[in-house]
Amino acid sequence: MTKPFWVALATTIAMPALAQTAPVQPPAPKTTYIQAGTLLDRPGRPPRGNSTIVVRDGKVAEIRDGFATPEPGATLIDLRDAFVLPGLIDMHVHLWGIGGDPMRARLEAMTRDRFDNQMTAVANAKTTLAAGFTTVRDLGGDPRGIRALRDAIDAGVVDGPTIINAGEMVSVTGGHGDDGNGLAEDFADMVHAKEINLCDGPDDCRRAVRAQVALGARVIKFAATGGVLSNVSGGLGRAMTPEEMRAIIDTAHALGRKVAAHSHATEGTRAALEAGVDSIEHGTFLDDETIRLFKAKGAYLVPTEIAPVAALAQARGGALPPATIVKAEEAAAAMAANHRRAYAAGVKVAFGTDTGVSKHGDNATEFALMVRNGLTPDQAIVAATTSAADLLGRDDLGTLAPGKTADIIAVSGSPLQDVRRLERVDFVMHRGVVAKARGEEPGPPAAR
Repeated sequence: MTKPFWVALATTIAMPALAQTAPVQPPAPKTTYIQAGTLLDRPGRPPRGNSTIVVRDGKVAEIRDGFATPEPGATLIDLRDAFVLPGLIDMHVHLWGIGGDPMRARLEAMTRDRFDNQMTAVANAKTTLAAGFTTVRDLGGDPRGIRALRDAIDAGVVDGPTIINAGEMVSVTGGHGDDGNGLAEDFADMVHAKEINLCDGPDDCRRAVRAQVALGARVIKFAATGGVLSNVSGGLGRAMTPEEMRAIIDTAHALGRKVAAHSHATEGTRAALEAGVDSIEHGTFLDDETIRLFKAKGAYLVPTEIAPVAALAQARGGALPPATIVKAEEAAAAMAANHRRAYAAGVKVAFGTDTGVSKHGDNATEFALMVRNGLTPDQAIVAATTSAADLLGRDDLGTLAPGKTADIIAVSGSPLQDVRRLERVDFVMHRGVVAKARGEEPGPPAAR
């Protein structure tokens, strides 16, 4: 009797393993010594002076005072004249497709497909890592494509930051996440046929969350309000009902996913906070009650202050549809003042940029805006390290200590004195592997 195919295949695969008799010796651990002139190992605390970070197999093994002599066989990285700190975390990016150039994206929309966008996402990821961002939350892109990029980075196949992906943003029909908005009928029908992220009513919104999780989403994002860049003139007001928001958040939390709410209008932010959301993205319009809710619920504000600045310039330059201009003007005028109030009140802040609206690789320009609006450089760096790691629920990130992931960057001069020094990162290590050595520049300009 002929064996079934799967039995023959399993036997064929197993035979080499059964025939092997000699034990396989594990490779010797790779050890790197990083000599740092100044080390900010725990953002929020004073930096250390001359220090040595010992890295083994992608983890920080120990930190020693002074410049330690490497053990035999170890690699030495000389950063004795540099300021060294943990890799930065951007909690709001969009790696998929062309970023920061909406006119080009619109002109090429009929000739680019998802394979072109996948290649661009790979380039964007490399550019982001070279800018010092070793971890990002991708809050909206092709669900399968970003998941594939995430896994390829995890496997070491391509260079890029660690990705916590949201898949597509959950949205009501006609809301900010409805890609059929403003399209001609034939195109809108074609887009709507594929949009499993759209939902109307609590039960349908539960389905939409489960659909994103099924596609590999590790965080859920939903549109509590309208948005600046969506091609409709419906404004920035609340788009979802409180019941829809609660269904999304409860379903995501039950599946072990944190939830980020895109929100501009006060009413949307208030409803999302009352429903138990983990972070508010943008938070453009805030009042005293909403700020109180942030603190009472322990939720994070992810400011994305560079986004309205970039969007307003694009809208005024004619690169965005006419429906976006009024919204861009409104958001840019309100955000800075409201964020100043939130910062002064002690609302928890996690760094995020909405890069993809602005250009990839320019993420660190957000720091100067945060400082202009009331944070100290130290607080802004905490937002991009320990606070971001806390929002992610990742205790292996955000600081440098034994057992932590070896995500390490270096800059020239102290960013505690001038936070703009983070706009030019000289050295990047991701999971113990050097991704950018001193003197190297990012990839091709087209990827930026």
